[in-house]
Amino acid sequence: MDLSYPFVLVGGVLVVLAILLGQLSNRIGAPLLLVFLALGMLAGEDGPLGIHFDDVGIAYQLGSMALAIILFDGGLRTPTANFRIALWPSLSLATVGVLATAAVTGVAASWIFGLTWLQGLLIGAIVSSTDAAAVFVLLHQRGTELQRRVGATLETESGINDPMAIFLTVACVELIRSGQAAPGWEVAGHFLREMIGGGLIGVAGGYALIWLINRAEVAPGLYPILAAAGGLVIFAGAAQVHASGFLAVYLAGLVIGNNRHRAASMIHRFHDALAWLSQILLFLMLGLLVTPHRLVPDIRPLRWYGPAFRRYVMPGARVLA
Repeated sequence: MDLSYPFVLVGGVLVVLAILLGQLSNRIGAPLLLVFLALGMLAGEDGPLGIHFDDVGIAYQLGSMALAIILFDGGLRTPTANFRIALWPSLSLATVGVLATAAVTGVAASWIFGLTWLQGLLIGAIVSSTDAAAVFVLLHQRGTELQRRVGATLETESGINDPMAIFLTVACVELIRSGQAAPGWEVAGHFLREMIGGGLIGVAGGYALIWLINRAEVAPGLYPILAAAGGLVIFAGAAQVHASGFLAVYLAGLVIGNNRHRAASMIHRFHDALAWLSQILLFLMLGLLVTPHRLVPDIRPLRWYGPAFRRYVMPGARVLA
């Protein structure tokens, strides 16, 4: 990243533009997060600002933190009644549904692109989980009306499906690296540790954070910051012991949002704004990672991948030649 740019100025301008363009997207019906992503691409090295950003490690760390804040806010806004009526369908979608999506996508990827079944399943696992940020934005946007059970199921499932997707992705990577033909018990143990550990840490951490908020004598404006910092501690602590930090922070938010404590309304308002800021920064950053002029050269070699691709897809895509 070129440090000669005045990043405070550029970052502030991008956030302001993202908010203003968000109002325009509502009028024309464009997905809001897609607007943020496109704005990030325009600000990237192929756009007018020419910002060069390709540090995947920093993007991963910042993106994980942003998603943790989004999930924490999602938990805060999910009533326990909704969670109860949506628990079993959400669990089935977050486990069996994710597995089925990964399998179908994996079979299609291996058939179309001429990959091995494990390589295809890896692609399916990567795209199998629901994007929590996108779901929360769509459900909270004005004018989105769904049946209570459907909306609660979508919101809950998007908050708890990451452990299954992570499990599948890690399992596929390890199997490809080791050359094994079938998964071992270590993979199943990793999945159970992710789910059970994340659930226990999230619930326990949520009640511990409520206890801390109710007993801390600080300025009123510091309670939302205390809650946000506590949520990040729960997320990072769970990840540190190889449990699901995303599940833990979502459940911690669910516990805090459904129990009485100090400054509840202030915490909700603050985290609503913080979650919006996290969504904007997350998709702006993802847009910066995209280099549009490299997309066509990366697409062209696909013509050589498999007979199915050459037979069914390339006749309609020869314009890329």
